[in-house]
Amino acid sequence: MYFRDRYEAGKLLAKELVDLKGKEDTLVLGIPRGGVVVAYEVAKALGLPLDVFIARKIGAPGNPELAIGAIASDGTLVLDEHTIRVLGIPDEYVKKEAERQKREIQRRMKMYRGGREGYGITGKTVILVDDGVATGATTIAALRAIRANKPSQTILAVPVAPPEAIAKLKQEADRVVCLHTPSPFWAVGAFYLNFEQTSDEEVKRLLRELAPSEGD
Repeated sequence: MYFRDRYEAGKLLAKELVDLKGKEDTLVLGIPRGGVVVAYEVAKALGLPLDVFIARKIGAPGNPELAIGAIASDGTLVLDEHTIRVLGIPDEYVKKEAERQKREIQRRMKMYRGGREGYGITGKTVILVDDGVATGATTIAALRAIRANKPSQTILAVPVAPPEAIAKLKQEADRVVCLHTPSPFWAVGAFYLNFEQTSDEEVKRLLRELAPSEGD
């Protein structure tokens, strides 16, 4: 199964979430950058407000693409203790890198929202959307951070992810919707015909269009 682009993936995901259309106290959260494009189509089709939620990968020393954990905007930290131990990564490195990524998250949240306050999560049904999942580390960090804010329900919706990641994520969310679980799994972008990088400007534009109005 291949998706034409993130917009098509979002429209297909929305069809699997139609039971939530127009539901009160329900919010769609997109993970930037690409996840916001998918989330936009979900929110638009379901008539729900859209906001942004950021978690970032903590990369190994000298190999930033190798995830040793992830951190969310509220400081929720998920670490791959096994990989950290095998590679002999010092605690001080993990602490400093986590702080650096947290500062970057805060900078991006401010930029994407344009000074607007975030939408409250407590007591709401939260649909967390990304354009795909690889290892699941950043997604787990995001879900745990969202749950710490006591939503009534957490739903993860992604177009594509490996079966082993989905198995882990089902332990973190009340409901998981995934359209395609290929094995072997190569990379998220391998299942899109168009996987061009999403720009910050596009993220800001989509958020402005469907963001909750002031006073919500």
